[in-house]
Amino acid sequence: MSTKKADSGINRLKTLERVLSKSGAGSRTDARSWIGAGKVRVNGKVIQNPDHWVDMDHDRVTLDGKPLRHAAPTYLLLYKPKGYLTTWRDPEGRPTVYQLIGEAKTWLSPVGRLDLDTSGLLVMTNDNDFAEQLTNPEHKVPKTYQLKAGTLLSDEQLQALREGVQLSDGPAKPAIVTRLRDGARHTFLEMTITEGRNRQVRRMLEAVGSKVLKLVRTAIGPVRIGDLPIGKWRYLTQEELANLGLRIRVSSSTSGHPRRLRSDSRESNSRNSPKSGIAKNGRRRGARASPPGSRPKHPGPRD
Repeated sequence: MSTKKADSGINRLKTLERVLSKSGAGSRTDARSWIGAGKVRVNGKVIQNPDHWVDMDHDRVTLDGKPLRHAAPTYLLLYKPKGYLTTWRDPEGRPTVYQLIGEAKTWLSPVGRLDLDTSGLLVMTNDNDFAEQLTNPEHKVPKTYQLKAGTLLSDEQLQALREGVQLSDGPAKPAIVTRLRDGARHTFLEMTITEGRNRQVRRMLEAVGSKVLKLVRTAIGPVRIGDLPIGKWRYLTQEELANLGLRIRVSSSTSGHPRRLRSDSRESNSRNSPKSGIAKNGRRRGARASPPGSRPKHPGPRD
């Protein structure tokens, strides 16, 4: 059983559970199940410890006797509906985002999360390095939201949001805040933040004496949800990925050496799936159906 720890520099050591769950083979629950059942070998030896360290450059991992192989990098944009969980499965049987992306034909992980009551843009990928860059506050990738406030907001309240309000886990960084319109009893805002704390936008509104009634994430950096209908998804375009300014993996079908692994034994590895989950143009490819009761082509909360 390996007990060595990952290097703090270039981290090429991953736990066995992480190797499997981030590979395209399945979820973390699946990975732990396979490991516990003795289906996973590292360098020919059965390993039943999910926290066993794996050297990504030198160790050979097999699942059910079949080697994991490199997976094509996939980057997907989903318009998450309200009422869907950003998780693989829910003990209470509530719907999850994975029910909407079945046609993606590979295992993907959400980049960050949107809570149950929030809708909007959710990026999903099998490129863990890309995901970590997108969520790391050091990269300051802006996230834009449109919201309906529970009250009419004064200019002073908006200015407080712009300057950064005090939250229970420390002061929030200044936000870009635009008043979209005022209704009879509610203010509609667009807010852009560069942090990703838990329920941050909702807590910021509470800090100025209001609350969020409806919340939609409309953009991450230059990537906007556009006219994508609720419950539908598409691949990110090469232009969108380039505009994000983050490092991405290169598909083995073009050049470079992808670092993700995927099991040959999974049904999801359809021969009909694209070699790389990147759209070469703006044309949408994705799920055929929206969830019942979905509306919108246009993002943002409504009266």
